[in-house]
Amino acid sequence: MRILHTADWHLGKTLEGRSRLPEQAQFLDELAAIVEEEKIDVILMAGDVYDTVNPPAQAEVLFYESLQKLSDKGRRPVAVIAGNHDNPDRLSASQPLASTQSISLLGYPTMDIQSIHIPTTGELLRLASLPYPSESRLNEVLSDTFDEKVIRDHYDARIRQLFEKMCESFTADSVNIAMSHLFVAGGSSSDSERPIEVGGAFTVAAESLPHQAQYVALGHLHRPQTIKRAKTMARYSGSPLAYSFSEAGYAKSVTIIDAVPGEDVVTNEIFLSSGKPLVRWKATEGLQQVFGWLEEKKDANSWIDLEIHVTNALSMEEIHRVRKLHDGILHIRPIFPEMIEEKSMVKMDSMPIEELFVRFYEKQSGGAQPEEGLVRLFLSLLNEEAGKEGEA
Repeated sequence: MRILHTADWHLGKTLEGRSRLPEQAQFLDELAAIVEEEKIDVILMAGDVYDTVNPPAQAEVLFYESLQKLSDKGRRPVAVIAGNHDNPDRLSASQPLASTQSISLLGYPTMDIQSIHIPTTGELLRLASLPYPSESRLNEVLSDTFDEKVIRDHYDARIRQLFEKMCESFTADSVNIAMSHLFVAGGSSSDSERPIEVGGAFTVAAESLPHQAQYVALGHLHRPQTIKRAKTMARYSGSPLAYSFSEAGYAKSVTIIDAVPGEDVVTNEIFLSSGKPLVRWKATEGLQQVFGWLEEKKDANSWIDLEIHVTNALSMEEIHRVRKLHDGILHIRPIFPEMIEEKSMVKMDSMPIEELFVRFYEKQSGGAQPEEGLVRLFLSLLNEEAGKEGEA
């Protein structure tokens, strides 16, 4: 059977207040085309359908319309699990209706394996699905200590136990796959992923992923990547769009898995073309360099993070002119000569607190110096708060 693995759609997510729904709709149209062209038999969506637990109605409409199209009236099963961004109750609320279209919406962790009949091949897929397993969603307290290593060890052991229990239902004549929304140690993350671990506490070792599975479909990390050191093939499909400028330059994709019972799977990465690229501009030659880029229509269909080297503050007229010439410019950050010099200075965390305050004030006020009384007031308030914390 041919399996398509995708994840981290984050429907409804915005970028600096700009809607990405048109781009997300474009991706889902592209996904539907890939599914037809590649003759996909079943689709796995490994969590973070939405960007928030209370998504906008337009995002939900887009999700349900796309699922209906992808499932082809039940001829192509689709299995979806909740990620850390999703409301598990809300995601699974429509399961009674979705199941009539061979769509599975799983919100909470469970030890029950899913047995999915594949109409196009007559084969059986046994799917060990583990939606985002936080302590609250597991309804368990995994450790009575705040020691991060202890919490991590207990969490890792519990996830391994859950997978082992589900994998007991794997059979020799079925295709056996696992799917979850986890942070696996060693994965490369980006700024747009909401942390699901504190200090690495809720992290799973690669070796703890189920070796009984022929493939482990993962969600959470936005960069497509194969997990090294895992005992079986495990992979993050990544997000379909770049959701922060830390993802600038990432190649986005979905993963196709060719699987036969009892044999190693064969994977293939299908690259996506949907959505606007996120691009960083560094105008080291000043404003005229920016106007030159705009005149030549550079990155015309992109979201832009602009860093511009200047000697004087940009006027509102200049800022408006730049934004008018390219409506995709989200950030305009002036870089002054003294800011460049500061990079070679001592690290900020070694500076006295009053010096940090002065620098912050100068930056916020456009170069003005705070009065001595204001600095003393800041320090007295800081000491007062520190005293309160010491009493708590």
